[in-house]
Formats: sequence, C-alpha cells, structure tokens
Amino acid sequence: MSDAAALDPEDRKIITLARSARARNGVPEGAAVRDETGRTYVAGTVALESLRLSALQTAVAMAVASGAESLEAAAVVSGAEAVSAEDRAAVRDLGGPDTPVLLAGPDGTLRSAVTAG
Repeated sequence: MSDAAALDPEDRKIITLARSARARNGVPEGAAVRDETGRTYVAGTVALESLRLSALQTAVAMAVASGAESLEAAAVVSGAEAVSAEDRAAVRDLGGPDTPVLLAGPDGTLRSAVTAG
C-alpha cells in the first residue's frame, strides 16, 4: 500500500498527528496510535540520558498508561526506511499481530504499511 489516497481518513489523521508531533518537538520521529475506542495518542522520540524510547514506543506507552486495551492502528513519521522490529513488537504487544503500522516520510508521504506481526 503506497497510495495515500487509498488510506482510510482515520489513518491519514494519525499520520498527520505524527508528522506534527515530529515537527513541533524537533525530534527525529513522531508517532500516533489509535486505540479500540478511537482515541489517539501522539508522541515524539524520547532521548534522555537515562531513558530512550522511540516515538512509537512512547505513543504505545501513553495508550497503555491511559487505559487502552487494544490498538486499531499505528503510524510513525521518520526518515527511516522501515519500522524497527522493536517498534512493531510494542504495537503487537497491545494491538496484536494484525495491527496495521504505517510508515510515512517527513513530508507525510506513505512509504509502507505493514502489520505488527
């Protein structure tokens, strides 16, 4: 899936949220996840001396801390060419192996859509 026009409006929304988090915070990655009730959680990369989390790991942690029981979808905006295994594992832990994980470039263009699998 590389055609952004084919994306569900809710999936486009989480890409937009992830992109704005990345830009607003000046971090390498922005991410957003949507839980089973439709709530979204948006985060950027955390790079402290004692704590390092990717944007997607942070967004999943925010969802868990807020009481989410599952995920419908996840998106990350990054310069990376692929979603890391660690990021997919974090999404899989909460959403299951079939949860879609969208990767978009810094301009918001969809690069890939995989499952957390």
